[in-house]
Amino acid sequence: MFVSFFPRPNVFFPSVMLWIVVSMAVWYGFAHDLFQGPAPVGISVFWSTPELWFDAYFALSTVIFAAAWMILAPHPWSGWSIAGSAVILFASYFQVQVSVAINAWFGPFYDFIQAALSKSRPVTSEEFANLLWIFAGLAFVAVTVSVLTSFFTSHYIFRWRTAMNAFYVENWPQLRIIEGASQRVQEDTMRFAQTLEGLGAALIRSVLTLIAFLPILMKLSAPITELPVVGSIPYPLVWAAVVWSVLGTGLLALIGIKLPGIEFHNQRVEAAYRKELVLGEDDPQRADPPTLAALFVNVRRNYFWLYLNYVYFNIGRIIYLQADVIFPYVLLAPTIVAGKITLGPMNQILRAFNEVRSSFQYLITSWSTIVDLLSIYKRLRGFEAKMYGEPMPSIETQPAPGL
Repeated sequence: MFVSFFPRPNVFFPSVMLWIVVSMAVWYGFAHDLFQGPAPVGISVFWSTPELWFDAYFALSTVIFAAAWMILAPHPWSGWSIAGSAVILFASYFQVQVSVAINAWFGPFYDFIQAALSKSRPVTSEEFANLLWIFAGLAFVAVTVSVLTSFFTSHYIFRWRTAMNAFYVENWPQLRIIEGASQRVQEDTMRFAQTLEGLGAALIRSVLTLIAFLPILMKLSAPITELPVVGSIPYPLVWAAVVWSVLGTGLLALIGIKLPGIEFHNQRVEAAYRKELVLGEDDPQRADPPTLAALFVNVRRNYFWLYLNYVYFNIGRIIYLQADVIFPYVLLAPTIVAGKITLGPMNQILRAFNEVRSSFQYLITSWSTIVDLLSIYKRLRGFEAKMYGEPMPSIETQPAPGL
């Protein structure tokens, strides 16, 4: 799955993390302060001096890292796996910056709305139109970058699937005897690529959103001095977002721990049923009704077991997400009742809090998809174990769970 697309993945991925840490340390250590200036409001923020300096720094770091790997460990797919990954990372960062700019716009916009409705100061239609035009510019950038990023990511993922497909086809004589081999090469590589596209992009965005919005939330939440029940603590909204998200993630991971294995067995019984049907197309002795009925009983049993396990998982997930809607308002209740903030800062705080909280809740919102990806990973790992002469994963020989 990885060696087909990335150069020496056991070394490559740790080196990526190390290089990111080093680059961030250099950036926040001194490079960040070399070119600073006032941050304009609206679309012009993206070509301000600080933003252009970061773009140049990111490009330089990427070139150094990519050149080192391409020289030291040449790989036929390194152009896509290294440079392509850097493009996706930068595009995700840019999308987060658009969200930061939009969050900054909400402050003056809602303060304008409050002033207009309460008549606390004179307002004009020109001021209102100007605020809307600023948002229109930011929205245009957001839509453009999102569409282009999605287009590029789709091509990137298909190249990864192409590399996997070529790698498995090259080793087909060893792999063909594995149960469901044809499905694993054709369908599982496709599903792995498609699932990874959504999960990978969401994970990158969650991490970058966390990095961008944590300082904003800390700054905006200065008027928030206490929380209900807990009382006064430093950075209360940051701690509340972390604790709430970690508790929810831990709870759902615990109650959904069986799902990847059940989904794996689901794919296995489906493959056995499909294989018998395909053999029956050419051989009249195969796919007789009793055999198909017996195979479909396995399909039915496994699906019903999967549905049953999803019942308690969905109960926990839905209850948590419904409570999640009102949670930030509960936290802000003492501040709102005391009238310490206006409508604009309140909306900025809520948006920043939601961004931070949703970043921590990546596993909660993506768990069903992660389950699917883990089941695909387990099937492809069986392929690779056979290819390298390793013992097959234990799940390959375990009976499917039943009711």
